Amino acid sequence: MFVLVEMVDTVRIPPWSFHRQLNDAIAEELNKKLANKVVYNVGLCICLYDITKLEDSYIFPGDGASHTKVHFRYVVFHPFLDEILVGKIKGCSAEGVHVSLGFFDDIVIPPESLQQPAKFDEAEQVWVWEYETDEGAHDLYMDQGEEIRFRVVDEVFIDTSPTGPSTEKDGPSAAGTAPPAGAEDSAQQKEAPYTLVGSVSEPGLGLLSWWNS
Repeated sequence: MFVLVEMVDTVRIPPWSFHRQLNDAIAEELNKKLANKVVYNVGLCICLYDITKLEDSYIFPGDGASHTKVHFRYVVFHPFLDEILVGKIKGCSAEGVHVSLGFFDDIVIPPESLQQPAKFDEAEQVWVWEYETDEGAHDLYMDQGEEIRFRVVDEVFIDTSPTGPSTEKDGPSAAGTAPPAGAEDSAQQKEAPYTLVGSVSEPGLGLLSWWNS
């Protein structure tokens, strides 16, 4: 679930932090910059593990701060494919079951990866496993807050870094064709930079209460 990733970065230490130990000041700046941030194709950064190498520090003209190239290792949340995790159901929608690990919420189990046959209850807004027994079908509800065991089957990284202005030439737009103000911004904000795709379509996976009882 968690991995150590070797990274290199140049850290800027402001003059008012010169009285501190260099390692402590660098550790604080690295955690400010990376903690709880998603690095593209790397994962969700958690905290600094250690500093492996410090190169020479420099002060540039016009800037009283020191700049130090740092080699370090960072704790990153990046489950491997086929890893089994346990989380809690955050909610359900027609797109699937949304799961949270407490510190990471962008996990979805699509409908085709649920225990089958499954159906979505529009009134209750929950997914239901129609479990077949000798006595007939029993509806097992996937309620919000229930603990669920799932397998990681895919991961999706989206580059959400800011983009430059459009290269299209500015010109008069046709009446009624302009999108609502802020529509593009709101669409970009909804995109998660890192999403895990899970599956519970095998014995032993799904709600813990299904297999404990």
